[in-house]
Amino acid sequence: MTRRERVLQAIRHQPTDMVPYEVLLTSQERKELEKYTGNPGYLSTVGNHISIQWYSETMTETEPGSEIFCDTWGVYWDKSSIEKDIGLIKGVLLEEPDINDLKVPPFEEAGWRNGIETMLKEANGRACFAALGFALYDKACTFRGTENFLMDLLLEPEFTEELLDVILKRCLEVVDVALEYDIDGFYFADDWGQQRGLIMGPELWRQFIKPRMAILYDRIKKAGKIVVQHSCGNNLDIFEDLIEIGLDVYQTLQPEIYDLPQIKKDFGDRLAFWGGISTQRLLPFGTPEEVKQEVEKTLKLMSEGGGYIASASHDIVEGIPPENVIALVDTLMNQK
Repeated sequence: MTRRERVLQAIRHQPTDMVPYEVLLTSQERKELEKYTGNPGYLSTVGNHISIQWYSETMTETEPGSEIFCDTWGVYWDKSSIEKDIGLIKGVLLEEPDINDLKVPPFEEAGWRNGIETMLKEANGRACFAALGFALYDKACTFRGTENFLMDLLLEPEFTEELLDVILKRCLEVVDVALEYDIDGFYFADDWGQQRGLIMGPELWRQFIKPRMAILYDRIKKAGKIVVQHSCGNNLDIFEDLIEIGLDVYQTLQPEIYDLPQIKKDFGDRLAFWGGISTQRLLPFGTPEEVKQEVEKTLKLMSEGGGYIASASHDIVEGIPPENVIALVDTLMNQK
């Protein structure tokens, strides 16, 4: 069975010869693992089952060496901090809730096509997903700032609708190009949750976000592709909504938030799950033996009846002991 076949069968809730898995490292942690192992190609040796190509917009450094970048929308990103892969938003692009102040940049189609074509060419038996981060809510927050946009949801509903529709149009451009290719599915990242529930609450999510995600999911499902949704935090209140609009795979699954046996019981026949191995407690603070034991336990629980892609609950960040990452990888690669 190929790695791609394992991923597709697991998502279809069919048996596989081993649980498919994905190990994702931030650039800083990857360098730590390369240094620790003495292998500059360490990540290529872990047997990952999935290739992901992200749509990304051009970032221009404001001054050489400043690590402050401006994207094509005009948003500034500070990559001098601990968050070097994505960066932290610097300033507010739209100081007022006025859609006329937003200048929409051209869709960078050529680079997107090249990225997808390169992924497919280099897949080497892995399942292939096109991906879009900062899909709706997160993108709006980059324009308005999180606090402002959360207030907009309540105080400026007309502007909120207009802003999200502009973002949705760009999302559909990205999706439509990706669907021209022989990819297996599309992966969205939009962080709706916090540790104790949805940031905006389920009612506002259903009013503003759900109808637009339904349009995106429908476009992908009609093309016969898989829909994956990443959202950090506790999104249990909207699992039924996500299933209703066509979600196939929910990622990420934090064991600190979700009761994994209950989640598997309640939703395991209708959703596949991707994640489940703690980056909040287990990987940073456990011993290698504890990592091994907990990973084996999670594999057994979540893979029953299919529907599981094993991975850490988020990208593995700098500071997590390399010994624990190696214990994770060894356990995944040598499943019993």
